[in-house]
Amino acid sequence: MTFWIALALGSALLLLIPWVLYPWLAIRLAPARDPAPGGAMSTGENVSVVLATREAPAAVRARLADLLAGTWPAGRLDLVVGVDGDAGAYRFGDLVPAPNRLVVVAGDLPGGKASALNAAMLAVTTELVVCTDTQQRFAPDAIARLVAALDDRRFGAVSGALRLGNEAIPESLLGRYWSEERRLRAAEARLHSTVGVSGSIYAMRRSLWAPLPAGLILDDLWIPMRLVLGGHRVGFEPGAEASDVRTTTSGQEFERKVRTLTGNLQLMAWLPAVLLPWRNPDWIQFVCHKLLRLATPYALAGLGIGVLGAAFSVRPAIGWTLLAGLLLLALVALLWRNGPGGRVRQGLEWVLSMQGAILVATWHGIRGEWNVWKR
Repeated sequence: MTFWIALALGSALLLLIPWVLYPWLAIRLAPARDPAPGGAMSTGENVSVVLATREAPAAVRARLADLLAGTWPAGRLDLVVGVDGDAGAYRFGDLVPAPNRLVVVAGDLPGGKASALNAAMLAVTTELVVCTDTQQRFAPDAIARLVAALDDRRFGAVSGALRLGNEAIPESLLGRYWSEERRLRAAEARLHSTVGVSGSIYAMRRSLWAPLPAGLILDDLWIPMRLVLGGHRVGFEPGAEASDVRTTTSGQEFERKVRTLTGNLQLMAWLPAVLLPWRNPDWIQFVCHKLLRLATPYALAGLGIGVLGAAFSVRPAIGWTLLAGLLLLALVALLWRNGPGGRVRQGLEWVLSMQGAILVATWHGIRGEWNVWKR
C-alpha cells in the first residue's frame, strides 16, 4: 500500500512541477525582476535577415517579398538565403533595388538546416541578424521591434512571438499550449533568459555567432543555451510577431514534436554543460521547462499504476471498478465523434500523440539517432 501511494504521489509531483507549479511561479515572480528588453525603435541600423530553407523557390520568393513589405527600410535590409541543397534555381535579384543586398548561398555537405545557416552567416556583413523560416509571415514592425529589444546590451539574442493557425480554433489544445508557452517565455526572459527562441523569428548579434555542429536539429535551442553559458541573456519581445496561418493536425504535430524533443536530448548529449547548475545560469528554467517535461508519459503511467495499485491493495473490487471506469471512458471517447464527446476524443488524440512523441524521441536519444529530418 505505501509503495503504491508513494509511486502515485511522486508521479503526480513530477507532472505538477513542469506543467503547473513552475509556470505559475515563473509568471508571478517575473514582474518583480528586470524589465523586458527594449530600446528606441530606430531604423538607422543595417540589418541582415537570414532565411535557411529547402522550400521551393516560389515559396522563398513570397517570403522575401513579405520581409521587404515591412516598415524596415529596404535600403538598410540585407537578405541572405541559405539553401539546403542546390541553390541554382533560387534567383531573386529582381525583388530588391540593389541586387547586391540579396545573397543566395548553398549549405555545405552533409546538408541540413545547420549547414544552411552556417553558409548564410558567412555571407552576413551586419552586426544585427534576424533569423526566420519560409512559411511564416512577419508583422510589419517585427524587425524594428527585435532591433529595439537588442538595443539593451544585456541581451545577446531576442526571440519574437510565433502565432499559429490553430489558435483561431477555440477548442484547439495546441493553440492554448502556444498561448501559455509565450507567457512562460516572456516570464523566463524577465527572470534571466528564455530557454529557447522561436526559429521563425529571433534576432542576435553577429559577433556572438559560432558555427553550428553538422547534424544539429534545433538551432533555436542550441544558440540561446550557448549564449547563456557564455554569460549572455536571451530576451523575449512579444510585440515582434510572426504568424503561420496553417493549421496542424495531431499527426503533423506528432512528427514535429518527435523532431524537437529529439533535439532536446541531442542538446543535452552535445552540450552537457546545460545540465550543470554551476555552469548554467538558466538551470532551473532548463530543467523545469525542457528536462522534466520529457518525463510526462512515464509520470502519467506511474500515476495510473500507483492509483490502481493502491485501490487493489485496499479492496480488489475498488481497483476493478476504477479500471472498468477508465476503460469505459476511453471507449466512449473513441466512439463519440460529435459534440462534447468529439472534443474529448480530439483532446485525447492530441495528448496521446504528444506522449507518443516523447517515447519515440527517447528511443532516438538512447540510440543516438539524430537524423530525424524528413524531406
